[in-house]
Amino acid sequence: MAVVVNAVQQHRNKLELERRNEIAKHKSVVDDTETTLMAAQHIPVTQRLVFILQKRALDSLKVVNQLSPGVGDIKERIKSYETTLKAINVEQPPPAEDSFQLPQNDKQVIQFIRGIKNMRAVLRSEFKKGKVDSRVFVIEDKLLERMQLRANVDTLIRRGDLALKNNQLGSARQCLEKAIGALSAQPNPDEYVVARQAQLEEQLRNIQDNLKNANSMDVKKKQDSERNELDELFAQKKKW
Repeated sequence: MAVVVNAVQQHRNKLELERRNEIAKHKSVVDDTETTLMAAQHIPVTQRLVFILQKRALDSLKVVNQLSPGVGDIKERIKSYETTLKAINVEQPPPAEDSFQLPQNDKQVIQFIRGIKNMRAVLRSEFKKGKVDSRVFVIEDKLLERMQLRANVDTLIRRGDLALKNNQLGSARQCLEKAIGALSAQPNPDEYVVARQAQLEEQLRNIQDNLKNANSMDVKKKQDSERNELDELFAQKKKW
């Protein structure tokens, strides 16, 4: 009898552990999604992507409520998400590319790019679960990819401009080369990529010309200095 009771208790403990782990997993999904939604407020994303994120959080909240009914404010949060989802127009056109603005300081830029990467990861995860169809996934991921590219390129351009102002031609050249490399790696370059790459390549040529001129001047100065030293060395000594 004791053996049976012990086995039943072990089974109950196992089920309880699984329940808690499942609750923790879905709470983590909710927290992660809400963080991503906060980032989306500062990134020009589509309403369809916002809907996907909101739906992801809602689905996990419903699972938590099923596994642990009546705990906390879960029901109120579910109602709030349901109301928000009903108000989202997924057919609304995506924001214009001109609305894209890179944050001013490096810390904000890092958060911006990290937010885009996280959105792409969430989108891919929902696609693999079958919650996003392939057409929507391709469109949304492409938009995020383009935004990530522009953020990376614009960051490199900004750093290159700063290096130029500080007369650090070598650093400026490296920034432009990296930006051009990112643009040239695009398999299907659009108008932005083509125009930006042409602009940066012209800037790079100017920097390379300036570096050559600077090196030539350094060589000439060195040669003149060595010539002066030789002249002094072999100059006839004055007779006193």
